[in-house]
Amino acid sequence: MEKEQLFQKISDNVVEMEDEIVEDLCRQALDEGFDAAETINCGLIPGMDRVGVLYEEGEYFLPEVLTASCALNAGLDILRPHIRKEETGSRIKIVIGVVEGDTHDIGKNLVKIMAESAGIEVIDLGRDVPLNDFIDTAEREHCDIICMSTLMTTTMPGMKQIIDQLKERDLRDKYKVMIGGGPVSQKFADEIGADAYTADAAAAVRKMKELKGRI
Repeated sequence: MEKEQLFQKISDNVVEMEDEIVEDLCRQALDEGFDAAETINCGLIPGMDRVGVLYEEGEYFLPEVLTASCALNAGLDILRPHIRKEETGSRIKIVIGVVEGDTHDIGKNLVKIMAESAGIEVIDLGRDVPLNDFIDTAEREHCDIICMSTLMTTTMPGMKQIIDQLKERDLRDKYKVMIGGGPVSQKFADEIGADAYTADAAAAVRKMKELKGRI
């Protein structure tokens, strides 16, 4: 099967919530010699992006989103061990989490997987993370970048609170701050003074490497 055709089938079956078929197709991609990271970026993630659009349009509801995420994770479990790890020129260490009040962590988990595959050390705080934990962990673990995610507009102000806390603790110049998530935008990043915003996991990893060069 052609690579693009296989990736499209993976995407379609994430949308259709067919976890067993997604597993089989991801195994097929590996058997045919396709790159695991490319299969994630061009097959699994576009499928989940389409699920997000269907949710926003009211065609899918939370149960469908959760079931589709199970199909996504089934594919990730097959592909993750086969992602080729890179060696970064200088070690990058990040702390990442979903801000307090939000439990949606699919996007955060994708960024974690892609970052680790690029040789970046990741301290994952999980979801619904108390705001103070981001800075306290960054200090304790000697991180370079603080990464925050949310899928809910109601929790976006927490991102600004963390940046304000960095300023209050005279730590703002010590860390780069990255934000992302469905309702987040470059405009919002500019408004709250974040160092970077990215729309997807692959772009997030590229930005981490770029920011490291400016630390």
